[in-house]
Amino acid sequence: MKPLGATLRTVIGASVVVVLAVACTQKQTAGCVIKGNISDGGERICHLPGQRYYDKTVISRRKGERWFCTEQEAVRAGWRKAKV
Repeated sequence: MKPLGATLRTVIGASVVVVLAVACTQKQTAGCVIKGNISDGGERICHLPGQRYYDKTVISRRKGERWFCTEQEAVRAGWRKAKV
């Protein structure tokens, strides 16, 4: 059986990782340039640099939009790549 202190450190350490992961998606950080946009119809679309609407897309955290560091991260979170 683990001592109580070791258990608390594990739980707190896991919480810090979760908080940092959420922070990465809430505002743009270096290397996280994929824009997760939600369309007027509620569709979750990610825009990569160089795609047609990337520069016009503005992230609104209020609407639940977010930044992603990789395309795979966006897809796992339920977003699809923009078609153009």
